[in-house]
Amino acid sequence: MQQSQHMKGIVLVALSAVVFSMSGVLTKIIEADGWTIVCWRGLIGGLAVIAYVEFRRRGTTSRGQAFRLGQRGWILASVGSVSSIAFIYAFKLTYIANVAVIYATAPFFAAGLAWLTMRETAKGRTLVAGTLSLAGVTIIVSGGLGTGKLMGDLLAVAMTFGNAAYIVLIRKFADVPVVWAGGASALQLFIVGGFMGAPLNVTAQDTVLLILFGLAFAGAVILWTEGTRLIPSAQSALLGTVEIPFAALLAWIILSEFPPVVAIIGGTVILSAVLWHAAIDYQQDKQDALR
Repeated sequence: MQQSQHMKGIVLVALSAVVFSMSGVLTKIIEADGWTIVCWRGLIGGLAVIAYVEFRRRGTTSRGQAFRLGQRGWILASVGSVSSIAFIYAFKLTYIANVAVIYATAPFFAAGLAWLTMRETAKGRTLVAGTLSLAGVTIIVSGGLGTGKLMGDLLAVAMTFGNAAYIVLIRKFADVPVVWAGGASALQLFIVGGFMGAPLNVTAQDTVLLILFGLAFAGAVILWTEGTRLIPSAQSALLGTVEIPFAALLAWIILSEFPPVVAIIGGTVILSAVLWHAAIDYQQDKQDALR
């Protein structure tokens, strides 16, 4: 039974990464502006998360407790909202592969923030991998100079920093219901996007794609949440790297989008650092489990 649950966790986290890898392609093929995408993703994703939280809480806790956020929960949701806006506009303004690879450095940004805010000591390998990743990000961003892609790359960095802050806040606000905070963040996006964009002025094709985008977002969150309950965090992080090649592959197949050589070099540096770090963590977890 334990082995079966472990395998289930692996499949769910891997599927989450695959589903999440669709975000870049969906953002690019939707003709609507970024704020309209933000609005629809918030609406569909928020409703899906609400349904999930309601399903999970039945028979275990009251509705009031399951959907209570408090001040810290709303701070967490707001950080997630700002990161999501940067995420969508990054895809609109630069290569999908650039965003996916830069986003993979979030755990190292998080380690740095945790040290600054909570004085958590980072492992030596985390410092090495983080330094290499930062070098890779610098290479990618420098490649955007003079190409019209620089703003998108910078937004990808801002989104990654925001996601790192989100990770640290999850640990700092341990009593906040994380999934519902994600749902509240989605509803914030719906409201802000509704004011800034034109959510009712979309084509029939865009409507279908926008609904798919919102469901993909909610599905990735739910699959990841369920999967990470069943496997070690290091293995979850390792499986999460599946998103990078899938995102780049989808961009190449569907959009014929291939990043420049400098972005490939920077991406290789980052992916190597992430895989090296995750593999060592995974082996360490296996050794600890055998003791």
